[in-house]
Amino acid sequence: MEQDVHIESVIQMLDELSQDRSVPRNVRTALQTARADLSNEKLDMVFRMSSAISVLDEVANDINLPSYSRTQVWNVVSVLETMNEKLKKSQQ
Repeated sequence: MEQDVHIESVIQMLDELSQDRSVPRNVRTALQTARADLSNEKLDMVFRMSSAISVLDEVANDINLPSYSRTQVWNVVSVLETMNEKLKKSQQ
């Protein structure tokens, strides 16, 4: 499914960010939490994406996050929000 490909891409981006040593440890931990939320197949996909978006919104507001990493987080949030809206519309 196309959605699964996008989720895998997002998870890969989160993995790359969480392995970046210039990113503060608390932010890396939050990124791993967002990844775990997306990977939890026991939950509904809309809930998984919403949960990850919530965690990433907090991460993006961390003052210690380098600006280039913040941009990457915003890109991930943007992808997730777009996917979430499409999924919600398709379920109606």
